[in-house]
Amino acid sequence: MLRKILDNEAGAGMRERKICFVVNPFAGMGGALGLKGTDGRALDIALARGAKPVSPIKAKQFLEACMSLNIVSKLVFLTAGGDMGVNILSKYTNSYRVVYEPRKWPTSRDDTFRAVYNCLEKGVEMIVFVGGDGTARDVVEAMRSYGAVAPLLGVPAGVKMYSSIFAVSPRAAAFVLADWLKNGRLCSGEIVDVDEEAFRRDKLVLKLYGVVETPCSSMIVGVSKQPTPDSEKENIEAIARYIIENMDECTLYILGPGSTVKEVARLLGVDYSLLGVDVIHNGRLVVRDVDEERLYRLVVEHLARGGKAKIIVTPIGGQGFIFGRGNQQISPRIIRLVGRENIIVVSSRSKLRRLKLLRVDTGDTSVDELLRGYIRVVVDYGEEEVRRVE
Repeated sequence: MLRKILDNEAGAGMRERKICFVVNPFAGMGGALGLKGTDGRALDIALARGAKPVSPIKAKQFLEACMSLNIVSKLVFLTAGGDMGVNILSKYTNSYRVVYEPRKWPTSRDDTFRAVYNCLEKGVEMIVFVGGDGTARDVVEAMRSYGAVAPLLGVPAGVKMYSSIFAVSPRAAAFVLADWLKNGRLCSGEIVDVDEEAFRRDKLVLKLYGVVETPCSSMIVGVSKQPTPDSEKENIEAIARYIIENMDECTLYILGPGSTVKEVARLLGVDYSLLGVDVIHNGRLVVRDVDEERLYRLVVEHLARGGKAKIIVTPIGGQGFIFGRGNQQISPRIIRLVGRENIIVVSSRSKLRRLKLLRVDTGDTSVDELLRGYIRVVVDYGEEEVRRVE
């Protein structure tokens, strides 16, 4: 559970503060489709396939939490027009100024750049943006172009978020902002992004794009994803052998991204996508790199025939997320269908040792609540450890 920061008198006595609030309307839209991002051509594909907006929902969750903490009335929001900010903000406060109007639809990274640049001209104290790592890069580029800096706080809405300036959830971002308004403490955060084209080819290529200031908080994801060292390979293979030997017949196994999970597919000798979601049944591949809609239909049809379904996931190294980061194809409605009792979490011992807890951020608060609590994690052949999910 989020730590309690403010009581019902939160924000009392605080002076009015200018905050830049910018939303990337298309962040996260490619996740459920298995596009692994919405940079470049992927956005056109996502729109053509009818992808549903994600970031406006995340923005609303953030602002609703800000309202509950009683800090909105203490802020002046500088924002952009339309779905880049004002359409959402106006439902929660009248204390805003539009400093940039997008020229066309759909908006582009240039619009994010210009909106943030105009905010900086007005002397904002903090930039809060709703998006992913690509949006973070655009914000930093605007700061460099203007020649000024401001602390950054990311409200997570992207497919992939490895930068250490994002709160663990939209609601957590509100608590982080409230805490910063009270104490002003700042720490360093990394702006990290992946090469999406390489990502779509199942290659994870991370690059550091800069170091910025971000609020100090335990609710900020503080470590970028860690690669799997060679020393863990034997441990991971033992986990996979145990999973395979205990697989049930007539059961769909949904394999989330990551080398620990995909070792199962490798040992079975089936084709797989390292960074996508695959489905196997009775030791055979059903579909590789599936999108949310097809996965949902597969599960519904299989359950209707009397079969079972299970989900196998591994936490993101250094972050601990088991749902909501990089595996949005396994959506809340699919998690509900499968059931918490049919979720299998696997992790090497060393990776789990580096994590204080496991996290979820599915975008559905009721599903997040369903997943919270304690869960068993397979850490070796026939061995499990219990970890808390928050």
